[in-house]
Amino acid sequence: MLVDSHCHLDRIDLSPYEGSLDAAVNAATARGVERMLCIGIDLSNAPTVVAIAEKFPQIYASVGIHPLDIADEICSKQTLLELADHPKVVAIGETGLDYYYSSERKTDQQQSFAQHLQVSASCGKPTIVHTRDARADTLTLIAEHGAPEVGGVLHCFTESWEMAEAALDMGYYISFSGIITFKNAAELREVVRRVPMSRILVETDSPYLAPVPYRGKKNEPKYVVEVAECVAELKGMSFNEVAQQTTANFDQLFFSGR
Repeated sequence: MLVDSHCHLDRIDLSPYEGSLDAAVNAATARGVERMLCIGIDLSNAPTVVAIAEKFPQIYASVGIHPLDIADEICSKQTLLELADHPKVVAIGETGLDYYYSSERKTDQQQSFAQHLQVSASCGKPTIVHTRDARADTLTLIAEHGAPEVGGVLHCFTESWEMAEAALDMGYYISFSGIITFKNAAELREVVRRVPMSRILVETDSPYLAPVPYRGKKNEPKYVVEVAECVAELKGMSFNEVAQQTTANFDQLFFSGR
């Protein structure tokens, strides 16, 4: 069994499946990907990801505002709490900081991220964090506003070992995507080797970042297999061991406190 811990099922390319999400989910299941977490990025897609989770027993949802999708008015904590009050919503986010694409809105991003962390602490559902070119501020806000007993995950991790270590010390998990299979990702593969296996998740971030040998194509949950295979090679473990451990990690993070 594998879990795709971060995918955007409302955005994947369904043309190979004649427009059928059911067929895409079945294709993932056929490769052993038995559960998926469908990610919310703004207020407009929250009903969609929740509806997908309601339809499929093996799919869960998160709700939140991506740092690049913050509207003119910051989403209130009350609105986030109301969105999170659903049995298939298991996480808050994705949220976080992205100074690479939107450095001019640092203050808004920080305010939004802090509110998401506070909501996460209030409802007991972990935070899914997007971070790019914002290492120090990301860690500072987690330390100031996060709840260690709830925790969260730095998703699609591409940062340094030092950042990973700091996040691990605050109770966070580290999730790796198809980027670890890319030829130019040697430093990131070294981070994979150093992160304890008990704190690793695997993801596709579909429809983005398809792993080798599918790089350049539209990504989808069934390709999380290649991510897990890469982790297994880097860790000197069997594929089945990685699948079992990352599934256990997913359950520990998202369901142990519920």
